[in-house]
Amino acid sequence: MTVDLSKVRIYIRPGHTDLRKAVNGLTLVVQEQMGQDPFSESVYIFCNRDRRVLKAVWWDRTGFWLSQKRLERDKFPWPESEEAVEELTREQVQMLLSGIDFWRVHKPVTNNQIR
Repeated sequence: MTVDLSKVRIYIRPGHTDLRKAVNGLTLVVQEQMGQDPFSESVYIFCNRDRRVLKAVWWDRTGFWLSQKRLERDKFPWPESEEAVEELTREQVQMLLSGIDFWRVHKPVTNNQIR
């Protein structure tokens, strides 16, 4: 089982999610809290409160896949605020799974911000 990340949209749910939920519960979160369509063939990624477990759910036109990754050490970088749904690039997902916190990198400064 593999997902070609170059062919799907990838969304995360900022903040924590109760990962005792299985496919049915997580697809409800996708619909009701994220305002997305779980049947869109997109990947939706969730993180638990202590940031050691990620779950991903996606529809492949025949059924839902549920995948989980649990860290034995360290924690995943994860945005804490409950902002709007955030779409990630394939590169950002790879950084996330490698432990790189791209949410905290310095943002570019524009000319009108320099004073």
